[in-house]
Amino acid sequence: MRKTILITGASSGLGQGMAEKFASRGHHLALCARRLDRLEILKASLLKKYPALRIELLSLDVNDHDAVFQVFKDFQASFGVIDRIIINAGMGKGASIGTGFFEANRETAMTNFVAAIAQTEAAMEIFRAQNHGHLVTISSVSAVRGFRRALNVYSATKAGLTTLTEGIRIDVLNTPIKVSCIHPGFIRTELNEKVEKVPFIVDIETGCAALVKAIEKEKANSYTPTWPWYLVQKIMRILPDSMLRRFS
Repeated sequence: MRKTILITGASSGLGQGMAEKFASRGHHLALCARRLDRLEILKASLLKKYPALRIELLSLDVNDHDAVFQVFKDFQASFGVIDRIIINAGMGKGASIGTGFFEANRETAMTNFVAAIAQTEAAMEIFRAQNHGHLVTISSVSAVRGFRRALNVYSATKAGLTTLTEGIRIDVLNTPIKVSCIHPGFIRTELNEKVEKVPFIVDIETGCAALVKAIEKEKANSYTPTWPWYLVQKIMRILPDSMLRRFS
């Protein structure tokens, strides 16, 4: 059992949902995010339900790359061993390229990809030193194709994260270090709460249950919830551009 789990971006959305699910399974948690006040509320709620758990919190802006390394090291020093690290922090700002939203697109690229490089570097340094561990990156089904409007840059960052994760996995193939990339379908969170028409969207409870189930299997790649997204992502890869427009 991967007893101690570190989750970034744990103060809301998928990060919070996964923390709740892993706590219910008896995992100790190292949780970090920018909003420490929200992490404190989450911790109190979890310890009320699961008082035997050990839950530690640290504030972290993943775009502060030096802080990423320090926070991960601090958690390792405190727990002794970190068994699984879930790179979850991300954002979804942006608009179609060339429409005047460069700063929002740049911010999304920096948070979703460059900051992910820092997090995976920090995680793999720990796992290489321990000679074991499970690295998990949270990508997206949007990684399989390019998408329009707000997803122009978002889907590109997720494609980059998927490819980065694959390279890391090949690097440590046949070692005690496991590497998984999870591709969630549409899950209702704060990031998309104002978007009305979203195909196959599920509530956060259902979505996070599927995420945790996939993570525990430690497969190289997972699409969640499996139905319908395992099939949908295959179809998306061959759809004509005109039909793909309907997904965004």
